[in-house]
Amino acid sequence: MDMQQDRKPLTFYVVGISYKKADEQIRGKFSLDEKAKQSLLVQAKEQGLSSLFVISTCNRTEIYGWASHPFTLIKLLCDNSNGSVEEFSEFAYVHKSRSAVEHLFDVGCGLDSQILGDFEIIGQIKNGFQLSKTLDLANNYMERLVNGVIQASKRVKNETKLCSGATSVSFAAVQYIMDNVAQVSNKNILLFGTGKIGRNTCENLIKHTKNSHISLINRTKDKAIEVAGKFDVLVKDIQDLSQEVQQSDILIVATGALNPTIDKSMISPDKKILILDLSMPNNVHSNVKELSNVELVHLDYLSKVTDKNLEERKKYIPAAKEIIHELMDEFFLWHNHRKFAPTIHALKSKLELIKEGELDYHRRKIGDFNVNQAEIISNRLIQKITTQFANHLRDTDTPVEQSIEWIEKVFQFQTNYNE
Repeated sequence: MDMQQDRKPLTFYVVGISYKKADEQIRGKFSLDEKAKQSLLVQAKEQGLSSLFVISTCNRTEIYGWASHPFTLIKLLCDNSNGSVEEFSEFAYVHKSRSAVEHLFDVGCGLDSQILGDFEIIGQIKNGFQLSKTLDLANNYMERLVNGVIQASKRVKNETKLCSGATSVSFAAVQYIMDNVAQVSNKNILLFGTGKIGRNTCENLIKHTKNSHISLINRTKDKAIEVAGKFDVLVKDIQDLSQEVQQSDILIVATGALNPTIDKSMISPDKKILILDLSMPNNVHSNVKELSNVELVHLDYLSKVTDKNLEERKKYIPAAKEIIHELMDEFFLWHNHRKFAPTIHALKSKLELIKEGELDYHRRKIGDFNVNQAEIISNRLIQKITTQFANHLRDTDTPVEQSIEWIEKVFQFQTNYNE
């Protein structure tokens, strides 16, 4: 069904699932890799949707977009993931219009993160929007909104201390290691996976543990070599994964696979090992817990690790919210102006038609009728009337949609506003 020819009014929605209601297992079902994101967007375009973008991280999967009903977006998510509509109904959420906009601002500014002030999500938002833009699935509303969120994120970082201290899962992982492993600088550490979390973890490991026994493995060796070159660590072959795991004291798994990449068959039963699974969905099989020498720590647990700066960061939430509301007001002012501008233009044209009819009538009825003076007076009246209506629609307390509908009904015209 072509959504643009449906004629039903479109609404801006966010449909999503996050750590707030869903555990790692459920979030893993709704997780979207790059291929699934692309497939979802192509499917949306085929259905006639004009603007949407997707983000999928370890903590959340969300679709932001325009639709006549949120189920359109929910079905897209379920069709392209392993999650069901029933699971979505139980664990997920839907926000619309202003609430959806504010949710995106909160997410982009680190207020909705598992670790307060985690700003890594803003990169995901940028990438998600850019992918949609390349597929011609990003309208003016979406572009202006995402740019506003990026601007808010920068201001929150620069004007508050919300992002001070441990503000990411990668730092929390390193902090956990430092707090729970004695003589960490002498331990053999293996990092499997060199995506964004893997790179950040590697950087934090080197910075905070002073360890010179760190090795990297990635399915694409070139990527591992690139990361290793920045941090001066060793790169091992994927074929040697089992051997390297057995020699490690600490294993950090940060791969993007959809199924487990580490299981108990790869682990020596005679050597104590700490495994941190930073992947979503989980990439370490639960059977490793059958081995008494294994300590397995999952992403959700690390996300709950609080550092000494967390309480201090909470003090900056009101300041961050103030920045968000300021930029949201600017966004909605812009949006309302774009929304009512065609109506004001159409109203002016309607009044011009009425004026021309009246001038023509009086020109025929009155012999010495001064057309020039009447034209000047009429134009001034039209300008004052349209200015009054524009000021009304510009007022932040005005219900713009209802007012536009009323104006169109009274003056008997219709404007089609498309984002």
